[in-house]
Amino acid sequence: MAKISTRSLPDLLIQIGIILALVAVLFLGFFFVYLPFTTNHGQTITVPDVSKLSFDEMKNILNDRNLRYEVSDCTFVAGAQPLTVFQQYPRANSKVKEGRKIYLTLIKRVPPMVSMPNLVDMIDRSAARTLESLGLVEGERTYVPDVAKNSVLRQLYNGKEIVPGTPVPKGARIDLEVGDGLGNTMFEVPNVVGLQLDEAEAAIRGSNLKVGTKISVEDPEKEVGTVVRQRPEARSGERIRVGETMDLWVVGPIEPNQE
Repeated sequence: MAKISTRSLPDLLIQIGIILALVAVLFLGFFFVYLPFTTNHGQTITVPDVSKLSFDEMKNILNDRNLRYEVSDCTFVAGAQPLTVFQQYPRANSKVKEGRKIYLTLIKRVPPMVSMPNLVDMIDRSAARTLESLGLVEGERTYVPDVAKNSVLRQLYNGKEIVPGTPVPKGARIDLEVGDGLGNTMFEVPNVVGLQLDEAEAAIRGSNLKVGTKISVEDPEKEVGTVVRQRPEARSGERIRVGETMDLWVVGPIEPNQE
């Protein structure tokens, strides 16, 4: 074993210098040679854009680039293909090391349910924003004669009026019936007394009026379902505005599907 000479001060300094040089070489070699080699220092991979791809397509692309993945969240987007990538992190074109994990958000297969809001009497623009905020889609907008211009009169789902609070799937299309502001048009009140209820309702709607309250009455001389009274009455000179309602008195019980 070599011994450090301490016979003179210069010899001691030389030996100390050699030791410090060896330590420096080891230090620099560890950080600038060994670590870069074992951690692929300076070797980066460009993150591919896997958004809108199917799960299998995404998996193949990331595996080919030695990148890992983890599904961190799921969401629902109306009209989007289920089980496709909605978002990714790190984002596309980011530089990462080999083996980096990419966190993904996938599109759900089954939409969640939301509570139907009450859009009636809201301005059409406000109603559209409310639907959008809940993840619902405005469907067909139909304008009908009514003094409440641009105001929602009815809300419909699958062709039927829907009550506020009813659960509907996120992404559902909600149709709106909106007033066109033409309800100031006046004309004579139509006479529907003596007609069957379904005929009377058709006549009222055909006159751009609305069927209001239907009241059941007894009259043994009249056939069940016959309209025996209306409000407003069809008297000479009596006029009604487009979009207004007519109440009906009907003989016998009123079927639930006619309410």
